[in-house]
Amino acid sequence: MTKLTLASYPHMLGFEQLEQLLERTAKSSEGYPPFNIEQTSECSYRITLAVAGFREEDLSITVEDRQLVIRGRQKDDGAERVFLHRGIAARQFQRSFVLADGVEVGEAVMENGLLHVDLKMSRPETVVQTIQIRKG
Repeated sequence: MTKLTLASYPHMLGFEQLEQLLERTAKSSEGYPPFNIEQTSECSYRITLAVAGFREEDLSITVEDRQLVIRGRQKDDGAERVFLHRGIAARQFQRSFVLADGVEVGEAVMENGLLHVDLKMSRPETVVQTIQIRKG
């Protein structure tokens, strides 16, 4: 069976970068940490990640090539402590979210073990362009 790509459709011109973003997002679909995405208004969204055990300084939020990337890296201080049972391991994660054109990252707030990242979407103007036809 042949894999269909956006390049397979002759009317879809210049969408190669979108296809690359979709492939990159599909690869980063690990299940940790769990998250919610909610629409908070007609033009805004909120991503909430469950990051219990992480401090603000353990987390980083960046926007790289139209992707919101949230990383968490806990410092393992287990060498200084003696555990009789260790069920909560220090772990790291990376979550990526592809952002459409016009989506801006707002503030990030840490509250009760949840990291909230607010996004705002600006409405692009509709542009109508008339192309003149010249005689050849």
